[in-house]
Amino acid sequence: MARSMTYGDYLALGTLLDAQRPISDHPDEPLFIAMHQTQELWMKQAIHELEQALALIRADRLAEVYKVLARVSRIQSVMTASWDVLTTMTAIDYTRFRDVLGTSSGFQSDQFRTIEVMMGFRGGPRHGPMTHAAAAKPSLWDEANAALARAGLPVPNAALARDWAAPYVPDPGVEAAWTSVYRDERRWWSLYQLAEKLVDLDESFASWRHKHVLTVSRIIGHKRGTGGTGVHYLESTLPLRAFPELWSLRTLL
Repeated sequence: MARSMTYGDYLALGTLLDAQRPISDHPDEPLFIAMHQTQELWMKQAIHELEQALALIRADRLAEVYKVLARVSRIQSVMTASWDVLTTMTAIDYTRFRDVLGTSSGFQSDQFRTIEVMMGFRGGPRHGPMTHAAAAKPSLWDEANAALARAGLPVPNAALARDWAAPYVPDPGVEAAWTSVYRDERRWWSLYQLAEKLVDLDESFASWRHKHVLTVSRIIGHKRGTGGTGVHYLESTLPLRAFPELWSLRTLL
């Protein structure tokens, strides 16, 4: 007979709930810790889903990937909404325990950088082994372009056989191939739906970045963050898109 399993056992609540360990005695520090820990938990799940999405696209199982990408977009929406909880902590509240953070910063999150790299952002900093491993493989955008080529559309070879670790450079030929999909969506329905799910994902990620900028600006203004960055750096990332041709092609339609 299987041993009895409790709710706490299954979720390892003893370990999970013991992981919040404030250093100061300020009452808002537990919120700061819980906020970032829950973001990391959601990032872990997002990475798991993105790994599935990459495998499904490689196998041309596009109908199955739609749900997975939709789930990642929903995860990002939850992460974005969670910034609203942190904004209940005022600038003065934060200054009273900020010094205990030392040089630690969300800028150093290996999981966040891994999500960036898996989606297609290859020009940012890389802080850990997960990020470096992901950068050695095709991104979600690389795999989508490969699927486009396998379907018979003329994708430039430069986009199919490139240095995966290098930043992706938008290609007019890639834009033209995806534009063909949009102009005859009934013929290319599976690719059209894939493209729209990717745009949803990109938009959700951009929304997370935007809310992050607003939250940081509200709490620390334009001071440098604990990791050496700040609002100016975060604002510079707002125009970035993981799937640039899916945005630029709309001007051509």
